Amino acid sequence: MNVVCFAGFSGAGKTTLVEQVIAGFRARGLRISVVKHAHHKFDIDRPGKDSYRHREAGAFEVVLASDRRLALMREFEQPAELSVHHLIAELYDGVDWVFVEGYKYSNLPKIEVWRAETGHTALYPDDPFVAAIATDAPARLPQPTQRPVLDINDAASVADWLLAQEERFVYDPQRHLPAA
Repeated sequence: MNVVCFAGFSGAGKTTLVEQVIAGFRARGLRISVVKHAHHKFDIDRPGKDSYRHREAGAFEVVLASDRRLALMREFEQPAELSVHHLIAELYDGVDWVFVEGYKYSNLPKIEVWRAETGHTALYPDDPFVAAIATDAPARLPQPTQRPVLDINDAASVADWLLAQEERFVYDPQRHLPAA
């Protein structure tokens, strides 16, 4: 499986780009999983539903399954900051690519999504894991770079670049997971 992180600050367009690259990969017959960083206490369940009631009653894990979908919800008794590598290990291993959205400080190869108008600094000058930069303003990048600069508004070319560079994104869990 191949893993690439789409990293950048809020408002840069990561979700839109990931959504469009997923569609392009699916059109080519590839299977994609996504790991998305969420902040603090989020919920995918609704009060009153059975799964919500089970969690509220104290279940550690609730797995919902149908003939079309599976969802796992796990409650942590104490705050637990899982690494992106732990989350990748939870995924079904029959996928071609894993797109990670967020985790901008991880040690995964990344496409930095950067827009000048957000006012945020760029990651690539100090992050050796940035493999390419997707932007709508290459001339406004804060520093010159030898890394590929991709058009954030051309998801097909981003997908083409990823597939052409596929060997750079092969995931080796032994290299990333800490010893138990």
